[in-house]
Amino acid sequence: MDTKKCKWLIIIALILIIGGGLLAYLIQTSGGKIEVKDIRFKASDDKTVSALLYIPEGVTKENPAPGIVATHGYINSRETQDGFAIEFARRGYVVLAVDQTGHGFSDPPAFANGFGGKDTLTYLRTLDIVDLDNIGLEGHSMGGWASVVAAAVNPTGYKSVVLASSSTGTYGIPEGTAAFPRNVGLIFSKYDEFSKLMWGADIPAEIVKTDKLKKFFGTTDDVEVGKLYGSIEKGTARKLYQPNTIHPRVHFSKEGIGNAVEWMQMTLEGGKDIPVSNQIWYWKEIGTFIALLGMLLLIFPLGQLLLQTKFFKEINEKPADIKSVSGFGWWVGAVLTVLIPLPVFLWAIGYTQKLKASAMFPQNITTVIMMWACTVAIISLILFILWHVIFNRKKKATFANYGVTWKNKGLNFIKIGKSFLLALIICVAAYLTLIFSHLVFTTDYRLWVFAIKPMTLLHFRIFLGYLIPFAFYFLVIGTVLHGQLRRGKKGELPAWQEMLINIILLITAYIIFEALGYLPLFGGGTLAIPEAALWYIVMFQFFPIFTIVALISTYFYRKTGHIYTGAFLNAMLITWIIVAGQATHFAF
Repeated sequence: MDTKKCKWLIIIALILIIGGGLLAYLIQTSGGKIEVKDIRFKASDDKTVSALLYIPEGVTKENPAPGIVATHGYINSRETQDGFAIEFARRGYVVLAVDQTGHGFSDPPAFANGFGGKDTLTYLRTLDIVDLDNIGLEGHSMGGWASVVAAAVNPTGYKSVVLASSSTGTYGIPEGTAAFPRNVGLIFSKYDEFSKLMWGADIPAEIVKTDKLKKFFGTTDDVEVGKLYGSIEKGTARKLYQPNTIHPRVHFSKEGIGNAVEWMQMTLEGGKDIPVSNQIWYWKEIGTFIALLGMLLLIFPLGQLLLQTKFFKEINEKPADIKSVSGFGWWVGAVLTVLIPLPVFLWAIGYTQKLKASAMFPQNITTVIMMWACTVAIISLILFILWHVIFNRKKKATFANYGVTWKNKGLNFIKIGKSFLLALIICVAAYLTLIFSHLVFTTDYRLWVFAIKPMTLLHFRIFLGYLIPFAFYFLVIGTVLHGQLRRGKKGELPAWQEMLINIILLITAYIIFEALGYLPLFGGGTLAIPEAALWYIVMFQFFPIFTIVALISTYFYRKTGHIYTGAFLNAMLITWIIVAGQATHFAF
């Protein structure tokens, strides 16, 4: 890639970042008609709560509007509610989309203070632009529990509730009755992974038969989907919606968001009568996804330009001669690379409930992923060394052929240091584009459950704790991909072919895991491992993450001839993505 082409690609990347961010901004503000404020307020426990406040055009102290608190689920953030928030705000509702405790920009620990629900309704009621007689609560998954807590703490301070993929009476949350909470629209998908936890039904569609749901709806018969139970005027209204999707797709589907809009329009007064089918929120997701692609595109030409500078030119080297495994042995190595992560993953997630967060490793989900990654790396490294010693050393292969050392020079710490510095500069440049989008457009980079968010100072401290273990993992994975499994004998494969092969090697394990897990559920049964429901959802993020990893690792190996720049950049980027997007469980 020559200098001119690099510069053009950087311009295209910046256009995508700015254009995608502008599109997202125009959608979430409805063309400038809705003001979106990034706010902070103090909770009753003196912790700081982060939120986005959506204020429709024309709403003032003299002209207050109905208000809604929108709360995301576990290991998500306030932006995950953008579909609900945008559509509510377009219909004239003031929306407070909050970060739960220990999530996003809100202070840790997670789960504290009623999942953050104790104070959100109280804060919304302090806003003089809100009609205090028409307030709703909407929460997805664990956010629904926060909504139930809010309703219990302030039983007369709201009029209506939407529980999306959620429940009452779970994990100490107040039990629901035919009269509490007031006027509930329950959106519970046909393939919800948490039906047993939430409503006591092994098969999601059969929650209608459970005593818990019947009691909540005030009936002794099976609950009918779409039927209005009770009275809106008396506050006892109930309605069950069952969108044809899974738990995390309810907040990312026109059907689920439409259900929530319909319920609020039925139970709150003062909103605009815009049809439920009239939705634009998904264009905001398209915008943030375009910006995300722009940030990722920026990495490659920027790296190439930096490698052409005088300072970094010495690490701009061609890969050594290929001394990888070939023939049937390659397929054995590929199968092991694909399969090793799966049993290790099952072992690691068994520690989810046993972990105790610490100041060093304060995010339990991140810690489990770290344990898994390091264990996979250790097993892979042992097998790699055995292969090298038993088979490949006889072919006069050295670690220089794997991109680990330099021919006749061993480890070159100056070049390794420059590789780290190059990765750091690229990562900082990518991060600065995110800060730009955050400040100018009040957006981050995301699509569905995958998000790249800015870090707080606390996040950065946490990032440093996890960085070294993840760097170890990416160094080993880079060695395996480009040392043992590198394809081609007489010359390198085209870049796109090598990238595609490495993507397949890294994501196939998770395709297998998800397919085997969800096929029984979609067949009318349950997840293959119901106890791992959370991890099936967490794993959706592995597909974009490992695609990014394969692209970066392959590109920079081909440009530098060594594993270091790609491994260091992957460690920085992926640790940042995971830490900024995960819940923090330790009470700093």
